[in-house]
Amino acid sequence: MAVARTPRSAWIEAGLRALAAGGPDAVRVEVLARALGVSKGGFYGYFGSRPALLGAILDAWERVSVDEVIERVEGARGVTAGDARSKLERLGAIAVSGEQVLGVDPLAVDLAVRDWARRDATVARRLRRVDNRRMDYMRSLLSAICADEAEVEERCLLAFSLWIGSHFIAADHRGRSRAAVTQAAFERLLEG
Repeated sequence: MAVARTPRSAWIEAGLRALAAGGPDAVRVEVLARALGVSKGGFYGYFGSRPALLGAILDAWERVSVDEVIERVEGARGVTAGDARSKLERLGAIAVSGEQVLGVDPLAVDLAVRDWARRDATVARRLRRVDNRRMDYMRSLLSAICADEAEVEERCLLAFSLWIGSHFIAADHRGRSRAAVTQAAFERLLEG
């Protein structure tokens, strides 16, 4: 009887969880094998090296945080092809949802990648590409509801800053939840 092999995706998901929890130094083959309850031998059949796993983790992060988010927005129920405002509202809702993807909070991975990029030029280039893809998508949507190119850029920066920066702020919101305030702020960015 053949022994089932731990899928490649399980190693990547475990790596994403480790990255989110402790940064790239926490992504160790032995630790991931222990977390998966397997020997580390199967790892080398998929990746060959720890840097190869780290690259696969970054690929998964980019796919989930850009491609899949855009697919979710574009394919959302009640969103029509030319309805930029509904798409922006959906994008904002996804951003504040805290919904786990691949067993981890996407923002936690995003913040870990941002920290990692401060020390690694290759990761910094990847982060720039991902952020540019995100901004390009927001620009394409906002330019459909706002004719002023400078204002589109300002709104994109504010929306993106709100998503990243709100998680560094520890202030209370006078009886409102952080999610409610953040969602309202996103909606304000969509006003005429």
